[in-house]
Amino acid sequence: MFPDASAERGDADYVLVGAPLDRSTTFQPGARFGPRRVRHFAKTFDDYDNRTGSRFSELGVHDAGNLDPFEDVTEYLDFLAGMLGDAVDDGAVPLLVGGEHTVTAAGVRATDPDVLVCLDAHLDLRESYAGDEYSHATVTRHVLDVADRAVVLGARAGSEAEYERAERDDVTVVPPGDVADWEPDFDDESTVYCSVDIDAADPGFAPGTGTMEPFGLEPRELRAVVRSVAPSTVGFDLVEVNDRDDGQTAALGAKLLREFVYTHAHARVDD
Repeated sequence: MFPDASAERGDADYVLVGAPLDRSTTFQPGARFGPRRVRHFAKTFDDYDNRTGSRFSELGVHDAGNLDPFEDVTEYLDFLAGMLGDAVDDGAVPLLVGGEHTVTAAGVRATDPDVLVCLDAHLDLRESYAGDEYSHATVTRHVLDVADRAVVLGARAGSEAEYERAERDDVTVVPPGDVADWEPDFDDESTVYCSVDIDAADPGFAPGTGTMEPFGLEPRELRAVVRSVAPSTVGFDLVEVNDRDDGQTAALGAKLLREFVYTHAHARVDD
């Protein structure tokens, strides 16, 4: 169980689901261990958050465990979307912990947002990769079948075709050097799905990921983005954490997830 996620399912305002899908990782596999490691390395965090004056254990978070992958990825994503959609129907915000980035497609289907805000080193706008149309390198393209727009923050890698696709009006790419100055440019009525691909962080901070890309973001920059979009967010995920480090990547990811919940819950109280 994710530490301090102590709410019963029927009382939950947030439902956490682990999705250990690890079938198309491009370089270093291990994302299947992400949910377990994120839960484990969150154990040292204090329950109390001084910034918001709240306790994580009192914010209505329920850990529903993992949904283990099926052999057919399309069936798995459909089932995962249905599971997350049940949480949405019950008035809860889904918190999805991958697993590879492909699982974001299920989170977006379940929540039907206007905008995807994605922290990611890669554009993930390919039609397919290595003959696989559901590769983790295609997830932003799949999301755009549902959402009206994608904002990719921290991107610094992609094919020529991906950068050409990113020039359309429904995609905004913010390179690492501009993320610190970025502010949400959508209106207050827009609903947002926030996806944190941990490889958006510089590998010096998060080496435990499948496809490391140097010259990335610092942890405080990721935190600032999560905090800025949390009030408008209807679903959140953390993906691409693996087991190839000493836990610093999982700890960073777990902390960002907690920052999201603290900020989102605080905004609810203010409203």
